[in-house]
Amino acid sequence: MDRFLLNKQVGSPNDSDNASTSNGKEAKKRKYRKYDDSYLDFGFTSIEVNNEERPQCVLCLKILSSESMLPSKLKRHLETIHPTMVEKSRDFFHRKLQNLNKTKNVFTQQASVPNNALLASFKVAYRVAKCKKPHTIAEELILPAALDMVNIMVGESAGKLISKVPLSNNTIGRRIHDIAEDLNYQLIEKIKNNYFGLQLDEATDSNNDAHLICYVRFLTDNIIVEDLLFCKTITESAKAQDLFEIIDNFFVENGLNWEKCIGICTDGARSMSGRYGGVQALIRKKAPNALWTHCIIHREALASKSMSSELNQVLESVINVVNYIKTRPLKARLFKKLCLDMGAEHTALLYYCNSRWLSRGNVLFRVFELHEEIRTFLQQERHESAKYFTEPDFLLKLAYLCDIFEKLNNLNLSLQGNNTHILKLSERIAAFKKKLQLWINKMNEGGGQDCFPQLYKYAASNELVVSPDLIALFTEHLLKLSEWFSAYFKDDDVEKFAWIKDPFHAQAPPGFTSQDEESLIELSCDSSLKTRFITSDLLEFWLSIQNEYPNLASKALRIFIPFATSYLCESGFSAVAVIKNKYRSRINVEKEMRVAVSSLIPRFEKLCAYHQAHPSH
Repeated sequence: MDRFLLNKQVGSPNDSDNASTSNGKEAKKRKYRKYDDSYLDFGFTSIEVNNEERPQCVLCLKILSSESMLPSKLKRHLETIHPTMVEKSRDFFHRKLQNLNKTKNVFTQQASVPNNALLASFKVAYRVAKCKKPHTIAEELILPAALDMVNIMVGESAGKLISKVPLSNNTIGRRIHDIAEDLNYQLIEKIKNNYFGLQLDEATDSNNDAHLICYVRFLTDNIIVEDLLFCKTITESAKAQDLFEIIDNFFVENGLNWEKCIGICTDGARSMSGRYGGVQALIRKKAPNALWTHCIIHREALASKSMSSELNQVLESVINVVNYIKTRPLKARLFKKLCLDMGAEHTALLYYCNSRWLSRGNVLFRVFELHEEIRTFLQQERHESAKYFTEPDFLLKLAYLCDIFEKLNNLNLSLQGNNTHILKLSERIAAFKKKLQLWINKMNEGGGQDCFPQLYKYAASNELVVSPDLIALFTEHLLKLSEWFSAYFKDDDVEKFAWIKDPFHAQAPPGFTSQDEESLIELSCDSSLKTRFITSDLLEFWLSIQNEYPNLASKALRIFIPFATSYLCESGFSAVAVIKNKYRSRINVEKEMRVAVSSLIPRFEKLCAYHQAHPSH
């Protein structure tokens, strides 16, 4: 019994030879005819199925096996299945073939319409989210406008195709959510293997809902990328521990490593900047290498906030006058008519908002431009503040405040924007501090006409003289500004980065290893790199020498990656104010925000691959 089983399992060499021989014969037999044009006389065309050419009947559309590619078998099919068509001419079968091809083309086109409509739906939803518009705008405005344009310019047939794009309110909402998930996935994958810096801020919208916005900055493919990490609604209190838990939970859910965090930038609020219990302190427990940066723009605003009692009285008087005119609709209309009658360049005043960086300078400058119209209006109204706009000293103080806050606003604007770093902004602060010393000297010497144009222009046009008491008042304010800027921006903070700003002349800072010092010496003696340093941006220079001096470039780039301001968070809150209004109070802010402000591009083809195409009904 075992002998028979063994022979059956193992087999003999002769059996294998016979099997290979039989397989070889079968392989030789598997040769099929190719389609010939004469087969159309029997009513057959060819079609490719699984990389095999097979005959297809143009009458019943039946596909025969590849072995049937023989005239005799094709003729037998015609005689047995379609006996009434045997006597038909070749032209008859040719017309049938043409009809079959047309049907195939129409079917292919109809099958591709839903796929194109799906892609179009995603792209329209992406544009709606980018513009921060309501979802209903796609169905109520975009689709009807597209139909009108296509029907007029192309034709009604093209309009029928456009109408198949699904753009309903719920569809656009789902598309935006899918795009947001794709952007979040791309961002997380890029962050995981790179060092990054965070920028945090918390604010309350018009619906009294508090949000925590976090931006991330990292280096990938030799490019510094800034993008929204999340925008979470604060459901409980806004204490430091609650805010940190929101951030930490996001890191855990997305598998991010705290040790990769090398920088945190916040404002000066106690919950954010507290040394022991603030968010930055809690983060540094998880990320010991992370450095905290107090937003430079907030520091600039704090440094410029202090004024003497006399100048502050001018500001308060201006605010009272603005509120008197602006808060009463009738007064505002009468003031506008007065400005038009007097030929003023502007017809309205600006509200003052203490939390806005540029508000103080803009309000003062607008009031100074319309001071004659304001004086006339207040006199007609018999308002007690009219006396201020007839006093030369008050108007001279107002002119000085316009000049100095215009300079502060220009500084503030230069600190704003994307892709900024601590070294670039610290240079602008240092330049402003030196300008303050220049203005103080010019004011004391009586030659500040170029430095304070509004002040001396008004004095000259009205034949006034800036008295020594006013010069002393203005000089005192400039000195106070210089002291506050020196207190908020210490030179020691950036002196240790001198080797990054000028590696060809600066000395190695403390903490450098001998190998790093040797690399810095080699770098400083490379004339070709010195030419590149002069002609390129500072960040571009350090990115370009990563392969040649990896240790030095790595240390330098760790300074460039952290944020220096919270500008992106402030602009993010502006986007929240547009997206989430009283008409859209239940919207998912995080999804909408991610698509609206992200710099990444959605992978539309991949998104379409995960969805079944359904045209609009």
